[in-house]
Amino acid sequence: MTRTVARVIVDALSELGVRQVFGVVGDALNPLTDAIRTTEGLEWVGCRHEEAAAFAASAQSQLTGTLGVCMGTVGPGSVHLLNGLYDAAKSHAPVLAIAGQVPLAELGSDYFQEVDNDALFRDVAVFRATITSPDQLPQMLETAVRHALGRRGVAVLTVPGDLGERELTADRPARFSLNAPVSRPDGSAVHRAAELLDRSERVTLLVGEGARAAREDVLTLADRLAAPMVLTLKAKAGFEGDDNPFQVGQTGLIGNPAAAAALQDADTLLLLGTDFPYRDWYPEGRTVIQVDTEATHIGRRVPVDVGLVGDTGATVRDLLADLAAAPAGFEGARDRSHLEKARERFDQWRAGQARLADPSHDKGVVGRIRSALDNRAHDIRPEALAAAVDRIAADDAVFTSDTGMATVWLSRFVEMRGERRLIGSYNLGSMANAMPQALGAQCLDRERQVVAFCGDGGLSMLLGDLMTLKTYRLPVKLVVFDNRRLGMVKLEQEQSGLPEFGTVLDNPDFAAVAEAMGITGIRVTDPADVEGAVRRALGSPGPVLLDVLTNPDEIAVPARPTVEQGWGFAVAKVKEIVRSHGEPGGD
Repeated sequence: MTRTVARVIVDALSELGVRQVFGVVGDALNPLTDAIRTTEGLEWVGCRHEEAAAFAASAQSQLTGTLGVCMGTVGPGSVHLLNGLYDAAKSHAPVLAIAGQVPLAELGSDYFQEVDNDALFRDVAVFRATITSPDQLPQMLETAVRHALGRRGVAVLTVPGDLGERELTADRPARFSLNAPVSRPDGSAVHRAAELLDRSERVTLLVGEGARAAREDVLTLADRLAAPMVLTLKAKAGFEGDDNPFQVGQTGLIGNPAAAAALQDADTLLLLGTDFPYRDWYPEGRTVIQVDTEATHIGRRVPVDVGLVGDTGATVRDLLADLAAAPAGFEGARDRSHLEKARERFDQWRAGQARLADPSHDKGVVGRIRSALDNRAHDIRPEALAAAVDRIAADDAVFTSDTGMATVWLSRFVEMRGERRLIGSYNLGSMANAMPQALGAQCLDRERQVVAFCGDGGLSMLLGDLMTLKTYRLPVKLVVFDNRRLGMVKLEQEQSGLPEFGTVLDNPDFAAVAEAMGITGIRVTDPADVEGAVRRALGSPGPVLLDVLTNPDEIAVPARPTVEQGWGFAVAKVKEIVRSHGEPGGD
């Protein structure tokens, strides 16, 4: 029997192992959603907003390395996909988006809800096309999927509303023939890099997500070079934990002084699988070797002496084979003082952070002085909340985090030990990603613990998709850092010497909102109740929203604070105090 366009697409998704398709139903999608309805093993997840659908599909792709799928119907339905698809594109996540379109005969007539999808998605997609004839399938679908998986990006296939039910005249099964290539750099370049490393006295590794699959090889290299390992945020999952004696945490604004010093003290930097974008955090005048699968990434952030284009694991193994057993200038084993100094600084910093996260911290002398300055309302410290989640969450939990202060606290206080995974909008930096990404992650495995670190601004932006968690009985645990602020914006303003403006949020009781939606809601206002509330939230069946009122004036000190930042912050605080005295109701 000859199949329809919709059936060809849905059958191919099923054969590719896609388990969920996320979207909002409507007109042009009706033939596709009906085909999904009648396909065993493929689930339609109806979201309340298409942006959430795209975030969910992207999260699945990032966790599995396979294709995520979302759909948006004609016009606004497809437009709403755009932000989530940009996040997928920036995260190099293979996602296929099926976009609805007006009937073929109406294309180009400025028909009701008509949008030029091929133009709309031009910047975000590695492939985009509109099906204008059933006989373009399955080849056009095969091309879209190969682009998404082969180029690790977004493919958009537009289906006009009157095409989904039409039959192919020459039907055949879709054939994808997919395989993952392994590349390695030229041997002479590897030899040159090995020579530079052999001559170096203090090597520091900057390790990114692109090195995750080569973990053991990277650890072996760090040991051979006696090199501290600075991690990007996306490399936390895979390289943190007590079984990695080389890692010293993250650098950048969310990082720590030990990692910043490890970079500054090095004479040679070796970048492995990272395109860490913040140029200000790279030290100047160092020898730099970079390993990346993308030639266009070499030297994009910092001048590079040797660029090695290839798979991280294969390249590191080649380097290990080429490094001298006893480098020139070293008697026997390489000096390990650079590594030991970095680790000592890291341990000291972690001990200080642990004191900040202690719920009883504000009761001590130092804590009482600190509270008088930045927490006069005695709100809950976000450090204490994040640390409690870290202690109690499962060692195979999946974490997501909203862009902003929620990511700062996760970065510093949640260790990606064991089989933990981490997803966030760490390249695009979008708000409102944590909850829908957790939705996608939980659909993959309804038994695995999924914890979303939500900012109150992010959560409220896509609040309607709490209902999706409830409808599909997805046991996501939402931890809301409810500081009644757009916290990162507030911090940026104050570091620039500006008084806080436009960042205050008039929040509801999020726990009560969750209860009204049929979701377990827990609200915490007392620091003494944090530990018990986290245990209850993570131990309860079904979706749970834990609304914790955290201190809005908490300061996240950068890894390498500048005099200008400190002065700007002081000036901003004076302006805020003056303003509060001059306003009605001010102190």
